[in-house]
Amino acid sequence: MNIIFVVGMAGSGKSSLVGNFKEWLKLNEQNAIAVNLDPGVINLPYNPDIDIRTQISLEDIMEKYQLGPNGALIVAADLIGDSIETIRDELEDLEPDIVLIDTPGQIELFALRNCGPFIVDGIANCPKAVVYLFDGLFSSNPLNYISNTFLAAAIHSRLLQPQIHVLTKQDLMKEDKLQETLDWSDDQSKLIEALDTLQNRTAGIIGRDLSEAISKTGMNFDLIPTASKKEMGFIELHGYLTRILMAGEEPRP
Repeated sequence: MNIIFVVGMAGSGKSSLVGNFKEWLKLNEQNAIAVNLDPGVINLPYNPDIDIRTQISLEDIMEKYQLGPNGALIVAADLIGDSIETIRDELEDLEPDIVLIDTPGQIELFALRNCGPFIVDGIANCPKAVVYLFDGLFSSNPLNYISNTFLAAAIHSRLLQPQIHVLTKQDLMKEDKLQETLDWSDDQSKLIEALDTLQNRTAGIIGRDLSEAISKTGMNFDLIPTASKKEMGFIELHGYLTRILMAGEEPRP
């Protein structure tokens, strides 16, 4: 069994990627399942095989603790850790080759609280990886791109798992913007050039300093461009995951 945690900012396309990538894997004769770990989501674009909402009710938490939606989400995130044994048992019953985990929409509730590392470490003793999503439309601005790299680095420092970076919504991006964003991930000097052209000089200087700081981490921010609804980039994403998780060997159908 191999577990893939899909993380990213709210609206970056986590659920869309999980649902469509799962179906793509199944069409390619791989036993893949989807796990929803977002107790606050109302509608999902796929049918989860394991759903945290069957164990945690946001409405019940709001009523029991007299909390608003935001406070209830924080409590719910912490309660996910209490459900780890049940999730582990369900995984053992299903016996999947690949587990795609759709993490909460508010990234800080999962990765930046204690429940995130606890779940990642304790959910199963098997190879794991993190797929961090860069929203293509949001990240086409150089300052937004820098912000995303810092958040991705923070996630890596918290979860301490092999991490792949994916650019979503490439089908919604203009070709020149797509290529420019991919160039930033491949060549820091091109990112610096883009920052230097910003009208706000202060923002450009801060962005340059942040870019130089993040480069010292040694993290690889190469982006895999994808469009989940069109299944674009799935072959490349699968290849990266196979090399990381299975040393180049695909699970047997």
